[in-house]
Amino acid sequence: MQKIMKAYVFPGQGAQFVGMGFNLYNESPLAKRLFEQANRQLGFRITDLMFEGTDEDLRQTKVTQPAIFLHSVILAQTLGDDFKPEMVAGHSLGEFSALVAAGALSFENGLNLVYKRALAMQKACEKNPGTMAAILHLPDEMVETICAQIDEVVVPANYNCPGQIVISGSMRGVDVACEQLLNAGAKRALKLKVGGAFHSPLMEPARAELAEAIDSTVFHQPICPVYQNVNAKGETNPDTIKTNLIFQLTAPVKWTQSVQNMIADGAVEFTEIGPGNVLQGLIKKINPEVLAQGAI
Repeated sequence: MQKIMKAYVFPGQGAQFVGMGFNLYNESPLAKRLFEQANRQLGFRITDLMFEGTDEDLRQTKVTQPAIFLHSVILAQTLGDDFKPEMVAGHSLGEFSALVAAGALSFENGLNLVYKRALAMQKACEKNPGTMAAILHLPDEMVETICAQIDEVVVPANYNCPGQIVISGSMRGVDVACEQLLNAGAKRALKLKVGGAFHSPLMEPARAELAEAIDSTVFHQPICPVYQNVNAKGETNPDTIKTNLIFQLTAPVKWTQSVQNMIADGAVEFTEIGPGNVLQGLIKKINPEVLAQGAI
């Protein structure tokens, strides 16, 4: 009989909101200490922007990414003995949160990589302008085929759940793809309010820059398998984890496949740790029979 297993999942960019982490900071001495440690490490008070900033403040990639990472990782830490993951995964940025929560990365090194990732992505967005769009109710294979036939940079970027795939690429590439995908029967092609073409070849400058930082960072064996975006498989080998992480910025996020593989490997209970509840909704669409809930 297969063991019933608990999985923890960590959200990515887009889950942020003003006030995130405020109660955590005020109610947990451990959380307060870690937030203040992060303020010192970053060299600015990110907590001020998280607790009292504007939506515009939080939309800056260099703020958004470390803010979500901190909220997720610190929340996991405050769970103490209640946090006993048997598998973890994170959506895009959330993979870094998952790696820290599972012990593959230290808190300090995780924050350092996330901040470098955010700055590198910001630079890549300015160098190679692009955008993203959510395509609803069209088979993944059809989206892949149509994108591949367009003479512009446009690729599948996020396999979020059945019937929801996000494409990413140049402004023109995404516009052309949206038009063709709607003509092919997509219910909607919704342009996203993002700063660039994440998880596409246009992120290559950021990938190359981040690769150096990842290569020089110490990774440990995690306490449980980490299901990575690039291959949707549960990994425990630190070298494999590093290699996959390096290619994450230019490769698609295989979220649907990751969740399906976690379920196939025994996961029946998913807990989302971090701001928002986006991943819970996606997991329920991937498989309505599993339990998907928030940490608190």
